[in-house]
Amino acid sequence: MADRMALLRDMIAKKPDGVVEAMAREAGVPTQVALEAMPEAQRLFAPSEQFEAIWREVGTWGEILFIVHTADIVLECEGSLPAGTFGQGYYNIHGDSPIGGHIRAANCRAIYLVDRAFHGRRSCSIQFFNGEGEAMFKIFVRRDSERNLLPDQLARFEGLKARLAAL
Repeated sequence: MADRMALLRDMIAKKPDGVVEAMAREAGVPTQVALEAMPEAQRLFAPSEQFEAIWREVGTWGEILFIVHTADIVLECEGSLPAGTFGQGYYNIHGDSPIGGHIRAANCRAIYLVDRAFHGRRSCSIQFFNGEGEAMFKIFVRRDSERNLLPDQLARFEGLKARLAAL
């Protein structure tokens, strides 16, 4: 494991704004381990018990970018987060949005608010991790037509980050 972590730290030093999942795969570690190897100022841990509270708050932000990133696909969907309810082992989300379905929220073991450069631009996201240390899904602050973060969503992200840091 020490060799893997050394490789990971070297990759981060050479490309600090690179794709975390790609670095994790190359180093042979879970994505969460790679995220934890990033500078502490770039990530804030939130306990999984905050799942629903975070979901509900982000549901007031308007259209966000929802991403599911696996080894086989990076699925991106823009839309508002519909309200959800717990039932039959899932957090069920339905509403007038392209984002919908059923999430095994009980599998969420960690949440991170991530504020770091990605390919040279500031990127802000909320990332939900399962027990294997892989991202279940991510919610990103959207960008405008000039690729700048939307100011209102950025302010809400920073406010959420400040509240969670105070817990």
